[in-house]
Amino acid sequence: MREIKSYVKRAGRMTPGQNKAVDTLGPQYLLPFQKGLLEWDKVFGESQTVHPVVLEIGFGMGEATAQIARTLPVTHFLCCEVHEPGVGALLKRMGEHDIRNIRICAHDAVEVIDHMLPLQSLDGVHIFFPDPWHKTKHNKRRLIQAPLIAKLAQRLKVGGYLHCATDWQPYAEQILEVLSAEPALANRAAATHPQLNGYAPKPHYRPLTKFESRGIRLGHGVWDVVFERI
Repeated sequence: MREIKSYVKRAGRMTPGQNKAVDTLGPQYLLPFQKGLLEWDKVFGESQTVHPVVLEIGFGMGEATAQIARTLPVTHFLCCEVHEPGVGALLKRMGEHDIRNIRICAHDAVEVIDHMLPLQSLDGVHIFFPDPWHKTKHNKRRLIQAPLIAKLAQRLKVGGYLHCATDWQPYAEQILEVLSAEPALANRAAATHPQLNGYAPKPHYRPLTKFESRGIRLGHGVWDVVFERI
């Protein structure tokens, strides 16, 4: 049976700057897919005793990812994205701002989780503005489904967090429902911000992108969902 993909590989040309970034920075910061568990000390070249590791799934053109990495310089980020111009754009930003705490795997994140991530090895997971697949017949393609969340929960350390954000309310409701049903996760915001009905205030590290700022000006909502591994 053909596996349903949660993403479509968008067409797009690489700019000269993106190609140059891949050529010059790729050997240092691009992590090839492998069927073997990663050792973080080797991936980042530093002891992990003081460096939390966060997985990001789908970073688009990398604008927010670069800002987060600069906001949290002690944290190490493993970022998955299949869109080649996005990979080139993030590498270009890394070069321009001397960002060294990111590694990129240009591969399907689900396979990366299955084959490369050790159990209880992550301090956090970021999934920001995944494709909402608006049409009901396409909802099955949404990334946030119970099987994936179970896999992520297994790879989070106790006390680690899973942070999702979306600007599509029906998807926000589904995300909240799916995460609430995972027995290994607990809602951080339910007790501290009961007025938000299970959603969380925007954490300080997640920046407002240009797209998001425009949506807010037009009256569109954004929902953050933050759960903790128990």
